Amino acid sequence: MELIDVMLKRRSTRKFNDEPVTRDELDKILHAALLAPTSMNRKPCNFMVVERKETLIDLANSKDHGADLIKGADKAIVVVADTMIADTWIEDSSIALTYMHLMATELGLGSCWVQIHLRSRDGKDSEELVRDILKIDDHYRIVGIMALGHSDDIPPAHELADIDKNKVHFLI
Repeated sequence: MELIDVMLKRRSTRKFNDEPVTRDELDKILHAALLAPTSMNRKPCNFMVVERKETLIDLANSKDHGADLIKGADKAIVVVADTMIADTWIEDSSIALTYMHLMATELGLGSCWVQIHLRSRDGKDSEELVRDILKIDDHYRIVGIMALGHSDDIPPAHELADIDKNKVHFLI
């Protein structure tokens, strides 16, 4: 598959079946994350793989809306960025999440990026809740969590004809 085909096919999947993500699939997704570019190649991101069902349920309850799907995932990867290494943790984490999303698509897996940064649960900061669940220090920041699993419910691919080319502006 060409990269543009992967990009068109990449969709957020919120329903997963019981088929487990293999170690080989997981390794390829993690390799993609580790290959993601970062500002000045500082590599502030760490990737915490969550497989334990109880922890997936806790993560699913870390924000008011949009995280429930994590409890149905086979695995979740929490992108944890060290602010003592780089101040570009939002950008660096976002690129890593995107690379994982694209690799999951390439492998035929369902995936969904669950935003944690700037979200809350019952008025409490979602990042703080996730740091408590994972027992990590406050200088680590969390942009998002990638939920992963096999799915029978992956939405159809986008088509090039559907993109809004009016968003492109040429400056002469």
